[in-house]
Amino acid sequence: MKKLILVALFLTAIACQKKEQTEKTVAVTDEHSYSKPELAVAKHLDLDIKVDFDTQTISGKASWTIDNISKGNEIIFDENTLNITKVTLGDDEKETKFELGKDTEFHGKPLHITIEPNTTKVNIYYNTTKDGVALQWLKPEQTADKKKPFVFSQGESVWSRTWIPCQDSPGIRFTYNAKVTVPKDLLAVMSAVNPQKKNDTGVYTFKQDKAIPSYLMAIAVGDIEFQAIDNRTGVYAEPSVLKSAAYEFAELGKMVNAAEKLYGPYRWGRYDVLVLPPSFPYGGMENPNLTFLTPGVLAGDRSLTSLLAHELGHSWSGNLVTNATWDDIWLNEGFTTYVEHRIGEAIFGKKEFDMQNVITNKELVDNVAEYGDTNPDTRLKVSLTGRNPDDGISMIPYVKGYSFLRVIENAVGRDKFDPFIKNYFDSHAFQSITTEDFVKYLNENLIKGDKALADKIQLDNWIYKPGIPSNIVPVSSADFDAIDAIQKSWRETGVAGLSKKITTTAEKQHFIDHLPADITAKEMEAIDKEFNFTKGGNFIIKRQWFVQAIRHQYKAADPAIEQFLIGSSRTGSIMMLYKEMVKTPEGKVWAKKVFDKAKSGYHATTIQDAASVLK
Repeated sequence: MKKLILVALFLTAIACQKKEQTEKTVAVTDEHSYSKPELAVAKHLDLDIKVDFDTQTISGKASWTIDNISKGNEIIFDENTLNITKVTLGDDEKETKFELGKDTEFHGKPLHITIEPNTTKVNIYYNTTKDGVALQWLKPEQTADKKKPFVFSQGESVWSRTWIPCQDSPGIRFTYNAKVTVPKDLLAVMSAVNPQKKNDTGVYTFKQDKAIPSYLMAIAVGDIEFQAIDNRTGVYAEPSVLKSAAYEFAELGKMVNAAEKLYGPYRWGRYDVLVLPPSFPYGGMENPNLTFLTPGVLAGDRSLTSLLAHELGHSWSGNLVTNATWDDIWLNEGFTTYVEHRIGEAIFGKKEFDMQNVITNKELVDNVAEYGDTNPDTRLKVSLTGRNPDDGISMIPYVKGYSFLRVIENAVGRDKFDPFIKNYFDSHAFQSITTEDFVKYLNENLIKGDKALADKIQLDNWIYKPGIPSNIVPVSSADFDAIDAIQKSWRETGVAGLSKKITTTAEKQHFIDHLPADITAKEMEAIDKEFNFTKGGNFIIKRQWFVQAIRHQYKAADPAIEQFLIGSSRTGSIMMLYKEMVKTPEGKVWAKKVFDKAKSGYHATTIQDAASVLK
């Protein structure tokens, strides 16, 4: 009898736990997905697809293992611009009805599929179309080597549904296996365990046994080669880029080790990077196992590898612990910016850490000023209902989120904050959570009812109110102070020799960003002659310099600015320049002319953002 009672209690506990999990799912409403995971949810994907460069389409079958929680007669997937040809149920492929709902801008259509109460597998036959935002198809001349075509995907935030029918919400996680057929002279890689060389068949298989959200589904196909860095890190790139990329990322293994010392074991197996052609719209994308990177990070002197620290940091914050909705994106990006700075401090030292803090603080001040300090989009917890969720991917969640975490660290000390962050990652591993989940965890595990500490942190002001709270941690850098002193004197003493005093990327960026507001084109010419900013190879330095060149009518840089805008699709960076250009009537005319030349090489999301500024 005692045994039966124990069994009954155990079963009751399990039922309660499942009920709590279901209730949590119900409580998290993702406005950007049509799926209703509380009724029926996808758990595993078996993908069998063919990549066709002649038609620029991906076609095949997405077989979803599902949990029909409600035992109802329907499951809903998201799709956008796909051509759904057939849907079947189970291994015996019994054909079933499906219906597409109303199309909504940015969100596509709900795919309603009729299922049975005991259905565990849904097979969706489909092909992509030319309107799919996630896929960028490149002709050979658009690649680095200009010999073979290339395609890559970009799923964040709601674009995975344009290349795979899925429940496209960051709150829904699944594992996957994939079989991908490509032309025999090309290599396929995904956000999974990857091949390291081409085979003779053009058929590649992949396995991702860690549950991920749909926006981290990724694929790239091209003339790609691999070079190892150490036993668990390496670089993929086109042949002409591979050697320089391997040199640039030589410290990748050290970064993984540094992150592990701070935040616990790296849980994804391998950590490799893929250097993409210039049309990639971001600095990097943290696809599990294989970070996608812009070639703009290849400065030739390892001066921009801090970007890697950010993408690596996502292996803990973002990929391991994920924002449940796009309203909570600061949980991904604010935490990752914090992790990035801490990895950078461990690798590059305290001086670099101090300089990066000053730069990040300036980015926060500048971005809040651009939005306006009462704009609700300067809150950490934002509301993107009825909007393109990409609107949430501004610098605010990165830099304000980082500054908020610095406030907490400053309030309790690193000896308490470091174990708290590590335990936060461990206790929420492979889960998607909301801002409110984090607030609850923070209150229960760090603040613990300490009113004085809560008042010191001002949690509500940071998360739910716009602008910059008054308790932001002050930042300073002795190295930048020295540059500020140079700024006050160089007009009298001249610029000769300054390039020997201002040498690192951070130092140069600070110098450029704080040039006098009334600087003349002649003075800019002298500085350019001393530093070679216009023709230099460092992407970040050129971007910051070009902002000043546009602002102060330094026409000698115009051809290089055009080339920069044509040769890159890194959205945030080129938007900085377009926004500066359109501030004058003649600049707007120029910007439109450059955009017309450049847009054929831009990613669809880049075109979307640039067009909104140039209209």
